[in-house]
Amino acid sequence: MGIIKADDVTFEYIRRDEEGNVEGITTAVDHVSLDIKKGQFIAILGHNGSGKSTLAKHMNAILYPTEGTLWVDGMDTKAEEHVWDIRQRAGMVFQNPDNQIIGQVVEEDVGFGPENMGIPTKEIWERVEESLRAVGMYEFRKHSPNKLSGGQKQRVSIAGVLAMHPQCIVLDEPTAMLDPNGRKEVIRAIRGLNDVEGITVILITHYMEEIIYADKVFVMDQGAIAMEGTPREIFSQVEKLKSLRLDVPQVTMLAYELKKKGMNLPDGILITKELIDALRI
Repeated sequence: MGIIKADDVTFEYIRRDEEGNVEGITTAVDHVSLDIKKGQFIAILGHNGSGKSTLAKHMNAILYPTEGTLWVDGMDTKAEEHVWDIRQRAGMVFQNPDNQIIGQVVEEDVGFGPENMGIPTKEIWERVEESLRAVGMYEFRKHSPNKLSGGQKQRVSIAGVLAMHPQCIVLDEPTAMLDPNGRKEVIRAIRGLNDVEGITVILITHYMEEIIYADKVFVMDQGAIAMEGTPREIFSQVEKLKSLRLDVPQVTMLAYELKKKGMNLPDGILITKELIDALRI
């Protein structure tokens, strides 16, 4: 079993009227099964309302399946006695960093999680330094978070999760509120955590360019997994992605259109250099 395993997970939102009577039921996650191995970089794509964020909240025991089972490091998320351990194993980073940053100074904010875990003071400061260096924010350790850019704040949020030494980090659209430079900063930091630190990364996003370095991609639609494969396998299916209301990277679309015009190009081109090399042949 991997670090995160879902077996036929279904989650339903129940709507009630003022008297508590059931008005309707919305199936947000619909019979999802997946197995994520330690050390993988996994991307989960989908348009708004596809169920990807609801699934992400199951990986940190914020939500529990209506049906099926989800395990984090072998622990059933529905077992109340495991909730604290699960949240230490699988850290969560959300869209808006302002909702996660609570300290008046960057290093104090990053140390908040380990302090709540009862970690000795000396080790807390070691973890704070280690985590801030991992995301490239150590030089800002004495700054007020209010003076940071959006990308810098999000990197501080990631450092705060990292300081708790999770085995896995789940990032729920962490770049949705950032400008292009902020998005690049955060994705660079996330890739570094996966490549250098060996931390399992699960990235929930709708930005196609962010997932080209993932080991595996799951595409969700109407609560179910509609596609899965490597980034190249996924982006080789341009028409299917468009039918799911998703874009593809600009260079992938350019290669696709050139191929339709009769040029001999491979499917699933992901970066500009690949297209240039293919055109030279």
